[in-house]
Amino acid sequence: MPETIDVRLGQGFPGAAARPAGEPAGGVLVIQEAFGLTGHIRGICARLAAAGYVTVAPALFHRQGAPVLGYDELARAMPLMRALRADQIRSDVEAALGYLGQLGLPGRRCAIVGFCMGGSVALMMATELDLGAAVTFYGGGVAAGRFGFPPLADAAASLRVPWLGLYGDQDHTVGVEQAELLRERAAAAPAETELVRYPDAGHGFNCDDRDSFAPAAAADAWSRTLAWLTAHLPAA
Repeated sequence: MPETIDVRLGQGFPGAAARPAGEPAGGVLVIQEAFGLTGHIRGICARLAAAGYVTVAPALFHRQGAPVLGYDELARAMPLMRALRADQIRSDVEAALGYLGQLGLPGRRCAIVGFCMGGSVALMMATELDLGAAVTFYGGGVAAGRFGFPPLADAAASLRVPWLGLYGDQDHTVGVEQAELLRERAAAAPAETELVRYPDAGHGFNCDDRDSFAPAAAADAWSRTLAWLTAHLPAA
């Protein structure tokens, strides 16, 4: 597995990155959960690098000291999330894209993959930026916007990037009705979209450090993610 390293992005805020052994197939921005740049998020960077992608994960909570929290510390995570604003997210994502650009990977050869709150960010950035692909793992804010962004359901028809959404039916933060609304709205976008639901999975199903880890759903979602990147990121 490739090594995940600490990097400085933009004006010097922290992030994590990993590189493949050979010529990269593209770049991937990995957007964190509500708990910071956890071992899980760093592991995602390493796994994507093993699959051939240069990866970078910006620490979105760097303005609050870039804390990394345990999955039992949601009460500490919520104020960090509430303090985060859309313009700050845009700035951090653009800085991470700049890191990939310096490595010879322009936006159209890059994807954005986000988890939990990062899944919401991934969808929103896919409505604004000229990327190659986007993947959302159980991103909330479908019916009510977060960070100053509109609700995902309202934004989905503006997707300009091929977007894959991965949701669990047992997710108390989204639920089946909102997931289906998101599917319907995304289908009206000019870009290719797909939403996959996992009947026995809940929020955080991809993270093997959480009690909600669902191995079968996680394996299928990861396979679909790699296939999505392969299908939509152009070769050099």
